[in-house]
Amino acid sequence: MTIRPLRAVLIGALVAGALLVPATATAAPPANDDFANAVVIDPSSLPITTTAATIDEATLEIGNGESVPCGLAGANAQTVWYAITPTSSGVIQVSDTATFYYQFIGAYRQDGSGLGGLVNLSCSTWYYGQSSTTFKAEAGKTYYIQTGSSFASFGSVTLTMQVIPPPANDDFAQATPITSLPFSNSVDSTAAGFQANEPTPSCGSMDGTVWYAFTPSTAGSYTASLPYTGLYTGVAAYSGSGLGSLSEIGCRSIYQPLTFHANAGTTYYFQVGGFGSGRGTLSFQLDVAQAPSASFYYSPPDPTLYDTVQFYDQSSDPGGNSFSSEVWDFGDGTHMTNPGCCPTHHYPADGTYKVKLAVTTTDGRTASMTQDVLVKTHDVTIAKVLVPQTAKVGQTRTISVGLTSHRYAETVQVQLLKSVNGGGWQQVGLLTQYVPARGGNRTTSFDFSYTFAPEDAVLGKINFQAVATIQGARDAVQTDNTFISLPTQVSG
Repeated sequence: MTIRPLRAVLIGALVAGALLVPATATAAPPANDDFANAVVIDPSSLPITTTAATIDEATLEIGNGESVPCGLAGANAQTVWYAITPTSSGVIQVSDTATFYYQFIGAYRQDGSGLGGLVNLSCSTWYYGQSSTTFKAEAGKTYYIQTGSSFASFGSVTLTMQVIPPPANDDFAQATPITSLPFSNSVDSTAAGFQANEPTPSCGSMDGTVWYAFTPSTAGSYTASLPYTGLYTGVAAYSGSGLGSLSEIGCRSIYQPLTFHANAGTTYYFQVGGFGSGRGTLSFQLDVAQAPSASFYYSPPDPTLYDTVQFYDQSSDPGGNSFSSEVWDFGDGTHMTNPGCCPTHHYPADGTYKVKLAVTTTDGRTASMTQDVLVKTHDVTIAKVLVPQTAKVGQTRTISVGLTSHRYAETVQVQLLKSVNGGGWQQVGLLTQYVPARGGNRTTSFDFSYTFAPEDAVLGKINFQAVATIQGARDAVQTDNTFISLPTQVSG
C-alpha cells in the first residue's frame, strides 16, 4: 500500500470537490417576453386573470422596434405580451397587478405585421400597485396588451381582462324613466356609445352618453344638475318624441345647473355624457327648481335730497338662469322696468321710502325684495366767527363761533385753529355741543377762550378758522362748514 503525502491528498480532494460543485443556473425570460410569443387569450374565457409572469429577466425588443407607451423613456424596460381577437365588438378593460414599481400597461390594435403594425389605443402608468386601461374592440380584429416595468425591476405581474357592458340607458330608446323627485342616479359610461343619429348638444361634443326621460305631472320649473365625479360632463335637455325630432331646450356643463320650464304631460329627455373622450362614472340629478333670490343695495348708504341714489341689483338664481325682467318701485310713485345694471333715482324730500325690486327668471320664476331707504338731509352752517379787532400778548379773549341747523337737532364738533407763520394752521381749541334746529338766522354759539401768545405779536395779526363736523352723520353740504375770521391785530 502506497502512502501519499498529506498535501497531495488534500489537493486532490479539493480538485475533485471543485469538479463536483454544480454551476449556477441562469433564470430564463418569461415565455411571453417577446411580441411574437404573446400569450393568446380566448375571448370566451373572459373575464380572466392570467398566471403571474415573473419579469426579472424580461427584456425590451429594442432591435425589433419595441417601445413603451405613455411617453415613458423605457430603455431598461421589461415587458410581457398578451393577445386577444374578440368575436364580438365591445369595450375591454385590462388591469394589471404588480409587485414592483414603475409599472405600465398599453393596449394596441394590430393594423399591420409585427411591432411596426401596432396602433396604440390607450395606456396607463402607475408607480406601484395596479393600473388599468380600456379600449374599444371590433369583432375579428387582433389586439395586443403590453405590460411590465419601465425600469429594471424584480417581481411579477398578473393581468385581468374583462368586457365592460354598456349602461342600461346607453341608447335613447332605453332612457331611464324618472318617476319621482328628487331623482339621483350614477352610471359607468366606460362602454357607453353615441348613436348615429344622436344630437350633438350646443355646449360641446359628448362621447359616451346615457339618457333619462321625465314626464312631469305638474307644470313648473325643474333643475338638472351634475355632481362632480372626476369627469368634465354635460347635460342637455330636449323635447320631442324621437332622436330625429328632438329640439334642444338647453345645455350646461358640470359647473352649471340647467333649469327650464316644463309642461305637465310632456316628456322631456336628458342626454348626459363626458365632453371630449371623458368616460367613467356619471352622476345626474333632477329636482323641482328652487326659487330665485331678489336682493339689492344702494349708494350712498345715507342719501340726502342733494344726492342721486344709485341702486345695484344683486339678485341671484340657484337654478343658473338669467333674469328676463327687473322692475323697480322707488317708493315715491316712480317705477322703472329693465333699466340695466344700476338705475339711479333722486328723492325730492326727506323721508323713508319703501323700495321694491321684483325679478323674473327666463323660465318664469319670480322673487322680490322690499327695503326701507331713509333719506335724511343733515346740514349745519357756520354763520359767523366773532373775534376781537385788537389784542395784546397775554390777554385772554373770547372767540365765538355761531352755528345754524335748520332741519334737525345735531351734535356738532367745532375745531378752532389760528394762522401761523408760513401759511399753515394750528389747532387752539375743540368743542362738542348740542345744536338744536332753529329757524331764521338764530345761531348756537361755541365760545372758545384764547390767550394771545408772543408768536402772534411777531406776525402782527392772526386769523381764526372754525371747522364744524356733525357727529354720527354726513353733512350734505360741507362747503359752509369752514369759516375764516377777519384778522385780529396783535401787539406785544
